[in-house]
Amino acid sequence: MLLNDTRVIPARLQGQREDTGRPVEMLLLGRTALGVHEAMIKGLAKLPVNVVLCFGGGRLRARLLEKTDGRARLALAHEGSLPALLDEIADMPLPPYIHRPAGGKGGADDRERYQTVYAGAPGAIAAPTAGLHFTGELLAKVRSKGIETAFLTLDVGAGTFLPIRVENVADHKMELENYRIPRATWNAVVRARSEGRKILAVGTTTARVLESVDFSAPATGDAAGATGLFLYPGRSFKTVDRLLTNFHLPKSSLYLLVCAFAGQENMARCYQEAIRQNYRFYSYGDAMLIL
Repeated sequence: MLLNDTRVIPARLQGQREDTGRPVEMLLLGRTALGVHEAMIKGLAKLPVNVVLCFGGGRLRARLLEKTDGRARLALAHEGSLPALLDEIADMPLPPYIHRPAGGKGGADDRERYQTVYAGAPGAIAAPTAGLHFTGELLAKVRSKGIETAFLTLDVGAGTFLPIRVENVADHKMELENYRIPRATWNAVVRARSEGRKILAVGTTTARVLESVDFSAPATGDAAGATGLFLYPGRSFKTVDRLLTNFHLPKSSLYLLVCAFAGQENMARCYQEAIRQNYRFYSYGDAMLIL
């Protein structure tokens, strides 16, 4: 059983324009080049290039360098360590359908709950939600049944959740997301496959990493890279045999991945059953185990 141990960072910021004082909300996505960060900003189209946005009482200042494909490229100036500052002034990047009071998306409950119990290095702006179902006790029960567990990392970005807007799904482009596979995890997968054991991926993010690399030989070191793998009906799986996943939005790459894995007709029946039984969908929702 493979799990994604990425840690969600506080990345949603409430601030204001330096010139007008008008409020602004930003989701910081990460660094794209030395000194340049990418972000999603509400009302970006109305912001002029070179405008300065202030957050945390001016402790973080962001100058808009350019606007590309609905994303902002920013030059940041900040006090001390950026991760430490974000931990103080930013909210957790909860999905928009989870409603909280203004400025209240960083409360202690969400900071604990929108995180897997095995989260490791920070880097994601969304939780690998299938992993939210596990407690330490449940993982111990899994291992007590002789099921080997191992961890890899995919830093979940905004691209995972972008809707598909093209007529032909094959034309949809996934954004690159960074992954890391420890040598021990890689070799555990190689060993399990050689012994004829099943590979269970916890979540679509884990599945995408496992299907992005070739486990035909043992590794001598950790593996790292970026994947833009898009799995949709007609694409085959070479490593993953079982999949634990939440119920996803229609017309999303996540839903197409599970359709590719289990078949479109099967998934249509599963979703009809989920609706009849009032299962909860999305991040804090229920899960299904696809055998």
